[in-house]
Amino acid sequence: MLSVSRSIQNLKSRQRRLRPTEEILVNPSCLFCKAVTGELGVRVVFEDKVSLGFLDHRPVFPGHCLLIPKTHYETLSDLPTNLIEPFFADVQLLARAVELGMEAHGTFVAMNNRVSQSVPHLHVHVVPRRRKDGLRGFFWPRYPYKSDEEADLVQKVIRAAIKKT
Repeated sequence: MLSVSRSIQNLKSRQRRLRPTEEILVNPSCLFCKAVTGELGVRVVFEDKVSLGFLDHRPVFPGHCLLIPKTHYETLSDLPTNLIEPFFADVQLLARAVELGMEAHGTFVAMNNRVSQSVPHLHVHVVPRRRKDGLRGFFWPRYPYKSDEEADLVQKVIRAAIKKT
C-alpha cells in the first residue's frame, strides 16, 4: 500500500513524533505502526489519543484517508470493546470532514479483515464520493497524487474541515 522508500524520501521533513507521555503498543515490523511512531512520514489529517488519520498516498480519489488505532490491532475483532466507541466516533468525524473539506456528495467508508487487508493493522478507508464518479463494486483504481503540492492542499482542506465539525 505505502511505498516505504518513496514515503520516507519525500516526507522525511513532515515526520511526526509521539509525545513522551503517550504509551501505545506497536508492532515494529508493521508499516502503520511506523506511521504512528513517526518512523514513516505520512500526511496526518487527524490525531487524538486513540486514532491517527492520514491521507492514503495512492487514493481512489483525492481526499481518500485511512484511520487507524494507534495501538496495533490486526482486525476489528481484535479491537478491545472499550475502544470501539472512541475509534468509530473518530471514523464518523473523519467521514464528515472528508465530505465537507472535499466538497463531496458523500463518502464510502470501508475496512477489510485479513482478506484484502494490504497492511495487517486495523484501518478504515474514508473515500470521498460524488454522484457518477465511476466507482463501481469493489474494484478500486488507485493513483498517486500528481504532486506534493496537491497532497498538501488536500491535507490542509481536510484538517480545516475537522476543526469545523
